[in-house]
Amino acid sequence: MANATTLTDIMDPARAQALAVSLGMPDIADTMPPFFHQIYFWDPVENAGLGRDGHPKVGQGIMPDMGLPRRMWAGGRLEFHTPVRLGQIAEKTSAVDKTAHKEGRSGPLGFVTLRHDIHQNNKICVTEYQDIVYLNDPAPDARPATPPMARNDGEILLERSFSSTDLFRYSALTFNGHRIHYDLDYCREVEGYDGLVVHGPLLAQMLMLLAERALGPLTSFEFRATAPALHGEHIAFCLGTDGAMWVSGPDGRQCMQAVARI
Repeated sequence: MANATTLTDIMDPARAQALAVSLGMPDIADTMPPFFHQIYFWDPVENAGLGRDGHPKVGQGIMPDMGLPRRMWAGGRLEFHTPVRLGQIAEKTSAVDKTAHKEGRSGPLGFVTLRHDIHQNNKICVTEYQDIVYLNDPAPDARPATPPMARNDGEILLERSFSSTDLFRYSALTFNGHRIHYDLDYCREVEGYDGLVVHGPLLAQMLMLLAERALGPLTSFEFRATAPALHGEHIAFCLGTDGAMWVSGPDGRQCMQAVARI
């Protein structure tokens, strides 16, 4: 891939077990559960290279500067080709797949899609497309956008809340410095949230694990964040008879929608 970066990591079983414990999972075997690759391939940046939000500054590495101050993980698509083995070296190659500028209800938006390919033992294991959205700071008098409402015709696979400790652990394991997950003052005063935000990838991770438990080994998974879920809120993870999945908040809002395929 043009302008690609490549990272190599040993798939340390202890790190995977730490995530499993954090998520309330049983002990894992020698193959990595789906999406656990998020806790590997760290690419640390020195403090001077971080932006105000705790992310690495845009315009360095492969991340482009879209001219907007805020960014977040908006969704993604994954293809699972062959299991990643724990305790063995793997390689991740990343590159920008596409970029776009659009006009939203609250102003300009920038979209970047990254492609990540994970190889191990000369085989492609995972292909991932990661969608990132850039946006402006909220105006002081801005009204929150009205979130979509979740379906109510599915099976609830799990209900739980996430504490600030849960968010800290996931941030630490994924080496994610975004302050919306641990800095309450920053959440409220800069990015306009009412509380600490549950990581979109954490919600997607829970959906993937629940989908695999209910349906069997996944071949692909697609998800899109539609509204923030906040720490302490009672959240439901749901599966429809048509294979669709979603996450709903305590007020019935849809926080994420997804499709799992086996």
